[in-house]
Amino acid sequence: MILGELYGGRLPQAGGVISLVGAGGKTTLMFRIARELAAAGETVLTTTTTRIYRPEPVQSAQVVVAAEPAAALAQLAHRLRRSRHVTAAAGWIPEAGKLAGYPPESVSALRAAGLFRWILVEADGAARRPLKAPAAHEPVIPAYSDWVIAVAGMAAVGRPLDARWVFRPERFGALAGISAGEPVTPDAIAAVLLHPQGMMKGLGLKAARCVFLNQLDLPGAAEAARAVCVALARSIYEPVDRILIGSAAENGTVAPAEGC
Repeated sequence: MILGELYGGRLPQAGGVISLVGAGGKTTLMFRIARELAAAGETVLTTTTTRIYRPEPVQSAQVVVAAEPAAALAQLAHRLRRSRHVTAAAGWIPEAGKLAGYPPESVSALRAAGLFRWILVEADGAARRPLKAPAAHEPVIPAYSDWVIAVAGMAAVGRPLDARWVFRPERFGALAGISAGEPVTPDAIAAVLLHPQGMMKGLGLKAARCVFLNQLDLPGAAEAARAVCVALARSIYEPVDRILIGSAAENGTVAPAEGC
């Protein structure tokens, strides 16, 4: 279980709030964690403070759309009779095919109701690129998050810094110290992951920080992930609490990054 890797093999009885940021597999990772928790008998809510595509039934069979937390809670309680995992959103954006997220204070109201032991929040958007750097208004991380998981896709390592591989490439380059068209190096990825204005910008003091290096099912990705781990270890910025490497896809292997 992925959260077991964060909590040393034993989940806290009180549950928690996990926010996911970055790029290269956040949504896939969020729904995989939700499936694992539900299979272990936990109740789990998946939601967003930004926007997400409506989940496929295999990701989340139960979806509630309600603008106000009170209205959502009534529906969520009913859906919990059918499934331990439910997704909730504030609205539907038909032209984008996406669900609109809740502001952090609404997620807090859903949390306070006590229906769910775990709440997973997609707190960032990346337009399906492997990497990103946040704009001024991003990410939207609830201050009461217990963990923030920053996801980075190894598909972009060695690729040119441009919009095909990086969402907001100009911002990424400014944080990493590389120019448009130059290769995206492991050092550049580590810099944007750890920079105070990088992927985990604005997280609350309570939150522990995890980096998830994803897409290890791709050729050469394991070597790329090891190089990013080395770069993270020698970075001048504050280190994270945990580094995981693996594939967020269902049945993909995930492990701590010891020995990178």
